[in-house]
Amino acid sequence: MRAGFPFAPPGMTVGLLGGSFDPAHEGHVHITDEALRRFGLDRIWWLVSPGNPLKPHGPAPLDERIARARRIMRDPRVEITGIEARLGTRMTRDTIAALQRLYPGVRFVWLMGADNLVQFDRWDRWQDIAARVPIGVIARPGWRMPARFSRAARLLWRARLPESRARELARARPPAWVMINLPLNKLSSTAIRVLGPKGR
Repeated sequence: MRAGFPFAPPGMTVGLLGGSFDPAHEGHVHITDEALRRFGLDRIWWLVSPGNPLKPHGPAPLDERIARARRIMRDPRVEITGIEARLGTRMTRDTIAALQRLYPGVRFVWLMGADNLVQFDRWDRWQDIAARVPIGVIARPGWRMPARFSRAARLLWRARLPESRARELARARPPAWVMINLPLNKLSSTAIRVLGPKGR
């Protein structure tokens, strides 16, 4: 394994939570805790991205975002990483493919908020992502119904597992996805940025 990359032996189940984390906050901690429990994952890796091509404004420097994320997320099962910067990947599909090459035998699950499922069909090679890894969708305020009727959800409806089978997701053959409903936490990075230093 390359220096600076997380350790994961074959057979381990690892959730991948990508995002700008600009800044990381208790809402991210909340969905991570719930995903570990509800999907029965061994680990979750936060993939703090160099930048999001779907967002118009650039994030804070990567090192600052990683440092803040490590201060706020203290669970030893959660690894805060800048893997995409190390790999030189920008697109989710390329990141997942690279991780699958680096970690043969590890069972990865892509984690996303329900709001991301709504725009998932705009992602680069999104159907290849769905064909590579199971997807755990986490309900967020106001996005449950739009996500259920999104274009991606309609095209992948045969691959959807009921919420009662969420703990089977990591070992399901893709394409497979589950949407879980959580006690909702309305914190968002955008709201914290608007508040400025007091919000941080």
